[in-house]
Amino acid sequence: MRMIRMLLVSALAAASLSAHAGEKDVQRLTQLLEKSQTIEANFSQLTIDASGTSLQETSGKMTVKRPGLFYWHTDAPQEQVVVSDGKNVTLWDPDLEQATIKKLDVRLNQTPALLLSGDVSKISQSFDISSLEQGEVMDFTLKPKTKDTLFDSLRVSFRKGLINEMQLVDSVGQRTNILFNGVKANAPVPESRFTFDIPKGADVIKE
Repeated sequence: MRMIRMLLVSALAAASLSAHAGEKDVQRLTQLLEKSQTIEANFSQLTIDASGTSLQETSGKMTVKRPGLFYWHTDAPQEQVVVSDGKNVTLWDPDLEQATIKKLDVRLNQTPALLLSGDVSKISQSFDISSLEQGEVMDFTLKPKTKDTLFDSLRVSFRKGLINEMQLVDSVGQRTNILFNGVKANAPVPESRFTFDIPKGADVIKE
């Protein structure tokens, strides 16, 4: 009986430590994200399949501003522009001369850009979070609590308090690594950055 009681006490203590650790991870990530109300950066993006074969390599620029504003421009030859004004998201494909407009899904687990520009107070509602600190680098692993997501796990890395890298892994093992450089935090950003003027004659699709 004593042994069972000891095992129960140990299990409860472990559960308490686990919950406390999770809360600390959420607090750390929240603090790091809230620290940067605006972010401007260049990025390079590499997508590989489960076997490690490279599928696509791109680069571009991004700007985010809380709450819910982001601008993501992928350079040619796979050029695309994704812009959110906080209510709608516009995807512009210059090769097709096509703009797709849809309402912004405010669920953080639907797009990594929202993690950087969204309401950080809701992070724990969307993800289970763990962290690992290595010198100047702090890594957070986020696993969505629901299955209706674009990815199975998301790793967010900060170096000296600034966003440094993101890695997404989907259900078939495909990985997308996004490396940020030239990161600027809290610089003034005009609201016009988050509006997109659709060229005349372009096809417009509203979803």
